[in-house]
Amino acid sequence: MINRRNFLKTLGGGVAGMMVLGSYAFAIEPLARLNITRYALTPPGWTPGLKLRIVALADIHACEPWMSADRIATICARANDLGGDVTVLLGDYVSGMKLTTGQVAPDRWAAALSTLKAPLGVHAVMGNHDWWEDSEAQDEGVETFSHRALRDVGISVHSNTAIRLEKDGGAFWIAGLEDQIALLPNPKKNRHRVQGLHDLDGTLAKVTDDAPVILLAHEPDIFPDVPRRVALTLSGHTHGGQVRLFGHAPVVPSRFGDKYAYGHVEENGCNLIVSGGLGCSIAPIRFGSPPEILVIDLG
Repeated sequence: MINRRNFLKTLGGGVAGMMVLGSYAFAIEPLARLNITRYALTPPGWTPGLKLRIVALADIHACEPWMSADRIATICARANDLGGDVTVLLGDYVSGMKLTTGQVAPDRWAAALSTLKAPLGVHAVMGNHDWWEDSEAQDEGVETFSHRALRDVGISVHSNTAIRLEKDGGAFWIAGLEDQIALLPNPKKNRHRVQGLHDLDGTLAKVTDDAPVILLAHEPDIFPDVPRRVALTLSGHTHGGQVRLFGHAPVVPSRFGDKYAYGHVEENGCNLIVSGGLGCSIAPIRFGSPPEILVIDLG
């Protein structure tokens, strides 16, 4: 039988353990860790001999103290060292989180992102928080301040658009979707449910030859609708669940649950890679899902 002294020792040890884990999730993993996660694949239909390295950043969620402009610049410097042919940004540049000591102005986080360099350019799409935190965009349906901030510093912003690029004589396309849950319900606008502004068919219709397509889509939930014509879909949004226990995320912002929460998924001949992202959403914690930069080698 356990006596009172042993019970209190056990209880104290449990409380201490929880405090350590909480401190790690709150102060160490989201602030002090940065993983470089690498994938290498040759998707079906990829141009023979074309070697392409993509560096991808997702879900920055700029705010103090978790993702300051200085920290963003440091992450960008690390990304530049990874030898990408092209760099992509997968949305959610603004925070939307209440547990902060302050927001980072768009011109400041955009200036930090402007330090990203790649031979074939830096290409971006928007995320849901870029729309949700912009009242004018919500009310008027105009582009967000995140669109403008990135464009003002020379970053290519894709909104249901596609661009053809070449490396060593081999061509490929970057196609970027507008956000899939961009507009929140607003009865005054006769909008009674969340509304997406993405146009997958219209975007792919702008691809005018047989070169492979890399699709940028903030939310991975579009993946079941993506045709085999697309060589690779890159997404963020989920943060890998932000908390992952034994490789499983208990809560994922996706109608598919944990299915597209994180990593490389191959389904029906199509490939998806979901980034765990860099910042935090809702609460400033990460556990088992450290901030990461993706490096994807194709071909």
